[in-house]
Amino acid sequence: MATPYNDIVPGTVHLVDVAHDMRAQHLAGNEDIVLVPKPSADPEDPLNWSKKRKGLAIGMCYTYTIGVGISTAVQYSVLTEIADATGITVAELNLGTGLMFLFLGWACLLWQPLALVFGRRGVYVLSSFLCIFPVIWSAYSTSKGEWYAHRIILGIFAAPIESLPEVTVPDLFFAHDRGTYMGLYAFLLFGSNFLAPFFAGWIQVAAGWKWVMYFGALVQAAATVIIYFFMEETMFFRNTMEGVEPGISSDGTTTPTDTSLTPPSEKGEATTTPATVEGANTGFLAPRSYVKKLQLFVSLPGRPSVKQLFTMTYRPLLIMYHFPCVTWAGFVYGTCLSWYNVLNATASSILSAAPYNFSSGLVGTAYLSPVIGAALGALWSGWSADKLALRLARRNHGVREPEQRLWTLAFSGIMCASGLILWGVGAARGVSWVGLIFGLGMLAFSVICGGSITLSYNVDSFKEIAGESMISVIIIRNTLGFAVSYGINPWINGMGLQNCFITVAFVSLACTFTFLPMIWVGKRLRRFSADKYWAYVATSAAPVAH
Repeated sequence: MATPYNDIVPGTVHLVDVAHDMRAQHLAGNEDIVLVPKPSADPEDPLNWSKKRKGLAIGMCYTYTIGVGISTAVQYSVLTEIADATGITVAELNLGTGLMFLFLGWACLLWQPLALVFGRRGVYVLSSFLCIFPVIWSAYSTSKGEWYAHRIILGIFAAPIESLPEVTVPDLFFAHDRGTYMGLYAFLLFGSNFLAPFFAGWIQVAAGWKWVMYFGALVQAAATVIIYFFMEETMFFRNTMEGVEPGISSDGTTTPTDTSLTPPSEKGEATTTPATVEGANTGFLAPRSYVKKLQLFVSLPGRPSVKQLFTMTYRPLLIMYHFPCVTWAGFVYGTCLSWYNVLNATASSILSAAPYNFSSGLVGTAYLSPVIGAALGALWSGWSADKLALRLARRNHGVREPEQRLWTLAFSGIMCASGLILWGVGAARGVSWVGLIFGLGMLAFSVICGGSITLSYNVDSFKEIAGESMISVIIIRNTLGFAVSYGINPWINGMGLQNCFITVAFVSLACTFTFLPMIWVGKRLRRFSADKYWAYVATSAAPVAH
């Protein structure tokens, strides 16, 4: 059955008004940037919030990210000390970390549907609170079984950090500046993981490794208190969809698309949902008092049903098959996480051994290099990628294709391979510790770029089901991360440090540079997924409601 969307390729949007005939939809104070998606007239629409209100909302999301990021990563610079004190080998400690990453991905199947139906705030607060307890437990580990157990539980409780901020960013920001805030999220996600070992190394020197874990729990508790009192719900159901508005058809021509259209159902009929009515006969959401804003969960008219919630717990697995672009994004992001895990799995053992003989404090200090690398990577992959996408859209008659931002992966791919060789081969040859520190920074730069760019690409490509497709990306990513965490020590033992890292470097280069064929075939793959996309939109966590 024909639908109004037959000529629309998901992700292809009119982002720049080259002809200057769409002034009503322009970004305020800008001559040609089109607001995508089109904001509603409701003042409570997060896209219409003031800069201060948006800043506080995204700031609380980042606070959650920092809290969980630190509490799950404080152990990296003191693995040798934990092994000496408990008898658990470094390989077993790394396996526990791998299990944590595995469940950080798969547990999103439980958390994300709740956040997409009942609201983001409650999931953030509950997740942050629950993370406190396995972190405390980790200070009392006496066997590998205990270590595996609390790492798995921590992975389950902390899972929203992997997929929920990627939904909060498009809740609050338009397509033309999403990359900037996604890049900042990626920086804080990995940057907090790099900063935690810095603090942990010196805490271990002063008070022992158990206080490292207590420190992580205290940071987590502080983050929980802050977000409970200051985080605001950002969920909002709108009656427009990204790409289905005055914009672009699949052949690149402007179309007068009616934004009031509703998506086709899986049977081909049009579906409708009632408007949200909380204000007095206005059709607008009523402003909420501060006390009401403290409610953990909300129930907005037009939200998906409980039955649809259960559908969302397994549909991300189907998305991997029906949406090749999503699978590719997960693959590239997964390889980036793998090299990050390689860094954490080897930093303590390499730097604490001869010829470097770093104390745990100095091992922690070495992690400042990845923090700097991550900051530069966030700038490159966020703000720079947004600017590049706008420039290429202007050259493409105002049309934004998600693949346009992938060009920035070229530099990060080369940096990743170079950083891996400098780190691994440099350590095998006993080069100066300065070289190793630079290698760590280069590696962190590439990890942030790969993560930020692929996350933005996934949201840009299939924005209306991003909440679900993000789970697919994270499951692929974290499964790959677990595999590398499980295999890196045997890999090094089997090939030797030098040959292992030379191999890893070329594997990373090959994986990242798959962006070149994706630029060529990406739009065809999005067109291939279009029918399934519009069918999913009709029953997704982002229904056309308000």
